[in-house]
Amino acid sequence: MTAETNDEARHKAKMANRKAAQDAEVAGKTIEKGLLIVHTGKGKGKSTAAFGLLLRAIGRGFQCGVVQFGKGAWQSGERTAIERFGDQVRWHTMGEGFTWETQDRARDVAAAERAWARATELMEDPSIKLLVLDELNISLRYEHIDLGQVLAAFANRRPDLHVVVTGRNAKPELIEAADLVTEMVAVKHHFAAGVKAQPGIEF
Repeated sequence: MTAETNDEARHKAKMANRKAAQDAEVAGKTIEKGLLIVHTGKGKGKSTAAFGLLLRAIGRGFQCGVVQFGKGAWQSGERTAIERFGDQVRWHTMGEGFTWETQDRARDVAAAERAWARATELMEDPSIKLLVLDELNISLRYEHIDLGQVLAAFANRRPDLHVVVTGRNAKPELIEAADLVTEMVAVKHHFAAGVKAQPGIEF
């Protein structure tokens, strides 16, 4: 038996063992439930990742919802694309712009409360399978919405409803309650080099 044949045999045996271990691990996962997913951190990509999940859910035939907190009513590229799926996605941009733009806490609180009311309506709708609450973490950070109220609603939601929450500075209590938390880490960003926000990349 040549050295090349020996290498191939060892590789095949190694991969067979790995497959057996992987198959056993997958077979042991039997729970199916709606997930609470949090995308946070200072890096770019939190909302982008959430809309990637939304697109996957659309592909599986799910009815989905989006509620945007804080962001103004501009027409983003992802909204334009997702609107092509018609009634399969209900999209609500409820903010009046970022808090440093409005410079009016009362307005920010009122906008966040309206957005949260819409979010709870969608959570109670049995047809919705996945709900993206974009930038909810920002509203929680600035205490525009009561954290306890939000956590209670998540804990009492329908068992089959997936909820995705985005925004930096996720509250520790939300992280504790979540099933999946991903932190986007800023390694390098073109904005620091003077490159402006561009269509198709930032919006």
